[in-house]
Amino acid sequence: MRILTSDQAVLDHVAARREAIIGRTIDWANINSGSRNAAGLNIMLDVLETEARRLPAVVERLPTQGSTTVADDGSVRTEAHADALKITARPEAPIQVVLTGHYDTVFPADSRFQTVTTRADGALNGPGVADMKGGISVLLAALEAFETHPDRHGVGWTVLLSPDEEIGSPASAPLLAELGARGHVGLTYEPALADGTLAGARKGSGNYHLVVTGRAAHAGRAFEEGRNAVAGAAIIAAALHGLNGQHGGVTVNVAKIAGGGALNVVADNAVVRFNVRVPDKAAADWVDAQVRSLAATPPFEGLTLDLHGGFTRAPKPMDAAQTALFEAVKEAGALLGQPIAWKPSGGVCEGNNLHAAGLPNIDTLGVRGGDIHSDQEFAWPDSFVERAQLSALILCKVASGEIDAAKLKSLRMETL
Repeated sequence: MRILTSDQAVLDHVAARREAIIGRTIDWANINSGSRNAAGLNIMLDVLETEARRLPAVVERLPTQGSTTVADDGSVRTEAHADALKITARPEAPIQVVLTGHYDTVFPADSRFQTVTTRADGALNGPGVADMKGGISVLLAALEAFETHPDRHGVGWTVLLSPDEEIGSPASAPLLAELGARGHVGLTYEPALADGTLAGARKGSGNYHLVVTGRAAHAGRAFEEGRNAVAGAAIIAAALHGLNGQHGGVTVNVAKIAGGGALNVVADNAVVRFNVRVPDKAAADWVDAQVRSLAATPPFEGLTLDLHGGFTRAPKPMDAAQTALFEAVKEAGALLGQPIAWKPSGGVCEGNNLHAAGLPNIDTLGVRGGDIHSDQEFAWPDSFVERAQLSALILCKVASGEIDAAKLKSLRMETL
């Protein structure tokens, strides 16, 4: 693999747009688009749609499915979500690349972290500047440059920008599954680590909500007539925590117990919320069985239990297809003077969804940064061009066949 004259022209195209790639990221990060900030998400979607129409592609908004949430009082409610943005070029081409990202952030509308600043060391500090508005800017820059390459006609591509990744992709999961099934290789734009390290194998993740219903009573006059849901929830939470260490690689995090009320009332409702992480399908099956067993047996008489949720993202192991793709990306990075390394991650993202649907993918092709999901989130400005050039070169090498996307897909299907 080497950089051809036509490839260099693509790389130069990216470099010439450095300030625009960074500048639009800052503008976008100054728009609050928390996962449940409907108004902010719609503003962000308008901005992204305008930007996407600069590409020679079909741009469309896709409605997303609703999802259910469990309120702190145990009631189940339907939640609507913003549209996804789909950008498509050459869907009839023999090789199809799927590129994904999300335009929601973890910062709600009332967050105190709302604007981008520049730190003394030159890093950008702002909400979503790395995770992942910077990644979206890199994605679009790579595609814009690739569209000048003479071999582009053999490669079609589809971009999906979703509104709900930070809450587990409940609304966009079917769209991701559809694209993953028909693509050959996937590129996703979560941030890399500050030194450029990529996420390799990823654990799978499940979110559960267990509603505990008891019987209210006066805590003084008729305590014995009540059935304390909060006490039952606490017993169950302790049992869930006790699953840790029983199966290799499985973690169970009891995140919240909601319920109860006045101190002189026996609590009649509680909700236990917890997350599980697993390294493989066998571990997922084991912990799900354990959870359902606990949810089938109230800890004492008079309580009822109602379990909601389950696995939202399957594990993403370093199978043969993933290994081959990472090695190809490493080779492309070396041509650019970018050392590419990877390591396992307990985190999850859209890359898990795509892999589960049969798509080999690299899911940390965004900017170099860190401290995501906090008000210290940062991104290094030099990484915007670096990472856009890496993606652009990957696309060039897919087009030339030096990265054999069809073979990668075949390898993945062998282990699906």
